[in-house]
Amino acid sequence: MINFIVCDDEKNIVNKVKDIIDKSMLKNDIHYNKHLFNDYDNNFRKIVNKNLANKIYIMDIATPSGSGIDMAREIRSNDINSIIIFMTAHNELGVHLLHNEIMFLAFINKFDNFNNRMEESINKAIKMIGVSQILKFKTDGSYYLIPYDDILYITNSSTTNRALIVTKDGEYIFSANLKELAHILDSKLIRSHRKCYVNTENIRQINNDFITFNSGIKIPYISSNYKKEIMKYI
Repeated sequence: MINFIVCDDEKNIVNKVKDIIDKSMLKNDIHYNKHLFNDYDNNFRKIVNKNLANKIYIMDIATPSGSGIDMAREIRSNDINSIIIFMTAHNELGVHLLHNEIMFLAFINKFDNFNNRMEESINKAIKMIGVSQILKFKTDGSYYLIPYDDILYITNSSTTNRALIVTKDGEYIFSANLKELAHILDSKLIRSHRKCYVNTENIRQINNDFITFNSGIKIPYISSNYKKEIMKYI
């Protein structure tokens, strides 16, 4: 069961999001509920505090009677697992979000390709809940949610003694080093070198010198000590 919790003071936006949810869920054999609100009121807080499985919040950043950022901060005080998607008519508020300790999946402008971006974000959220395991961590005051399916490899940063997580879409610096991170990694990430873990599901090719990922990225972190084990997955 997935619980979508939508809040926007504009009823037409709530209805639009409701339709996008229904469209996305037609492609998935998963039961779901929609909880629709126009305000961050006591009824909204009851849902926040209710022990529901797999919550996906789709929240307006600013309503006349409340702040979605404040509400997200309240949610995160007791819940780091639910997924949050923000929507707004004011792009400048996105900068403010980056300086808050709020772990969120997407920031969507209501007037810039809204339907497509919302559908993409909802589909990604469904995938994160229903299919992929997620690496969750906090570093430098910010929370991150990274689906394991998106990770290519993890190594130590060349400039700091901290772990560098390389994904299909970007790079993230973890607050600890590779050795300290290793014990929380999913089993699909295995060692290819003393200073590297690779996602076996994203590998295209291995030779004596390089590992090549499906994205085309190549890395030289392949050791004879670990090659035999990795080849079992290719």
